[in-house]
Amino acid sequence: MSNFMDTKKSLPTLGIGLGYRQSLAQKTIESRAEIDFIEVISEHYILLNALKMDELEKAHEFPIIPHGVELSIGSVDTLDLEYLANLKRFLNRIDAPWWSDHLSFTGADHGHLNNLLPLPFTREAVDHVVHRVKAVQEYIERPLLLENITAYMRLPGAEMSEAQFISEIVETADCGVLLDVNNVYVNALNHNFDPFEFVDQLPLERVVQIHIAGHSREQNMIIDNHGAKVCEPVYKLLNHVLKKTDVRAILLERDQHFPRFEFILNEIRHIRAVAGLAAPELMLGNHAIKHLAA
Repeated sequence: MSNFMDTKKSLPTLGIGLGYRQSLAQKTIESRAEIDFIEVISEHYILLNALKMDELEKAHEFPIIPHGVELSIGSVDTLDLEYLANLKRFLNRIDAPWWSDHLSFTGADHGHLNNLLPLPFTREAVDHVVHRVKAVQEYIERPLLLENITAYMRLPGAEMSEAQFISEIVETADCGVLLDVNNVYVNALNHNFDPFEFVDQLPLERVVQIHIAGHSREQNMIIDNHGAKVCEPVYKLLNHVLKKTDVRAILLERDQHFPRFEFILNEIRHIRAVAGLAAPELMLGNHAIKHLAA
């Protein structure tokens, strides 16, 4: 059995959470009874300035999970050691049980393109990413989860499917998976494949956390915008995954087009209902403990 799978056994079960966004911060804090944990964008906090840490202090009752967007694990640039040092200090400061970033690259020549860009599904890319993941994990010393991204084009020269690509990387590098079920569904519509077959080809036992979100249709393409209601097929995909493996956390992402906060809470309740039927062990996390205490 791999080291990561041993580690997963000891990770806490957090329940159902919400992405911590400035526009929602106060309402999020006021809704602690319904939100089990928060996820923050790592890059917003890694410099540990006083203002940002004061912001996190206000949310100190929540378990905090960091989620990065600038690791650029697929880049051919050398690893940014200053970035990793700041990140490690932040993770240690909040004692994060795990952290995550995307299976993508985000820049070249040490410049950031402000986008999550897809990698070629090749043996060379697998070897390259595995080497970098191992180096990062050795340095950070906390469990790393890689997230599947949405990709609006497929790079030429593929030597394997996306599911095979993800699987080989996480198994060889011995890391975890943050499975974004909305990203799977969006890619399935845009690239014409079955999302249920896709997730069944992944090493689901490595999934620690799930992201769920909404998307929009723009002309002939589906866009992952984190700014719409979660659709029923995505809930069905969530249910399918939860019946196949145990996870520690599910997070609702909402980054724009914010509705009334009660609407967001209703989505969290819907997620909780799905999880309660498919994976009741998730309900043994913070939410259940709080209500038992009450």
